[in-house]
This record gives sequence, C-alpha cells and structure tokens, in this order.
Amino acid sequence: MMQMKTNNISDNDINNHDIAEDSVDITQLRTPIKVDLSPIYNFLGARTTQAWVDAAIADLPTIIQDHANCEKKAAGTAMNLIFRYEFSYDLQRKLAQLIREEMLHYEQVLGIMSDRGQEWRYLSAGRYAKGMLKHKRTYEPAAMVDVLIIGAFIEARSCERFAALAEVIDDERLAKYYRYLLKSESRHFEDYLALAQSLSEDTIDERVAFFKEIEAELIVIPDTELRFHSGTPA
Repeated sequence: MMQMKTNNISDNDINNHDIAEDSVDITQLRTPIKVDLSPIYNFLGARTTQAWVDAAIADLPTIIQDHANCEKKAAGTAMNLIFRYEFSYDLQRKLAQLIREEMLHYEQVLGIMSDRGQEWRYLSAGRYAKGMLKHKRTYEPAAMVDVLIIGAFIEARSCERFAALAEVIDDERLAKYYRYLLKSESRHFEDYLALAQSLSEDTIDERVAFFKEIEAELIVIPDTELRFHSGTPA
C-alpha cells in the first residue's frame, strides 16, 4: 500500500486549495472552523438514516474502502468530462481543480488504509450513482446538465455522511479527517450546480427537483449492500 510522507498544511493552504507534490500526512491537517451544513441539508431530499450510520460504524473497513473508490471515480469522471467538453473555459478550470483535489483525497484515504493495516480489496459499485444516471437525458447539452446535477447530489451526500460519521466514530484521527473534508466537499455541490446552469438556457430547477426525489429514494429505501452512498440497510 502507498505510504504517506509528512507535510504541514496550513489553513491558508487548505482555503487556497494548494496541493504539495508529496503525499500529505493527515495527522498534520488542521481542522477548519466548523462548516455550516444547512445548505447541504436543504439541498438534499432526505437525511441519512440512523440504521445506515450504525451499519457503517460496525463495518468501517468497507466504508473506508468504498470512500477510496469514490474519490478515484470522481477524479476519473472529471477527467473524462474535461476531454469531452472542451468548449467551456469555466468547466475546464473547475474540473481541473476537482481532479487535483479528488486525487489528493484518494491518496490520503490510501494512507489511512495503510496505517490501519487494511489491505486493498475489490469492492463492487453500489446502486446509487447508476440509479440516478439511468435517468440522464441522452442529447446534448441536456445530458451534460444532468451529469452535473447528479454530481452535485453525490457531493452533497458525501458531505452529509462525512458529518454524520465524524460525530460518532471512536477513531478521533478518522473523525478529524472527515471534518477536514467538509471544508472542500461542502462547496462542490454548488460548483456543479453553477456549471450545470451555465450550460442551459433555461432554469435547471425542474431537473434538480427531479433528481432530488430520485436521490432521496435511493438513500431511504432498503439496500442489500453497504456502501458509502448506500440506502438503508435491508
């Protein structure tokens, strides 16, 4: 597994999204001032159930592994989009920032796994992202608008679950890392929504409301697999 080297990151570095060339020792990260999550809670159509939190705490290795997978997939998705939609400067710039940030988070989670003695294992994708993507429109730019709206919900749900886990995890180091992630994750969903609106001549409110219902249902209804974005454990 990848080992993480020690670098000190200041609050200023975090706010400016400066990324060192070497890996980052998360023990050196300073937890930012408490983040206001009310926009996240208002955006999402449902809150994470206590049953999911209990299941996640009981099987943290699966949650950590799937978190790593999510960070890698987010970077990969952004990389694919940056080649497909080269016409938009704002989209290119935001995607480039997102790729750097998600890959840094991926490396940090790998470090957590290594420190915990947790081996990498194959973990199949859950139903969550596929459950939303199957409703994506097939023509442009509507398809891209939907992809960005879905991305907003994925980022918002990630943030909501980092907060929920940080409150109850006994491992203070892991809880601190999840609180650290709130700073960046809490703004990602708004970036996605702004980009989606910039690609549409009409308001995206109707599509946002549409996916809000779908995402909430995926979170609330029983789910046979435990994943970072899974629904209520069956």
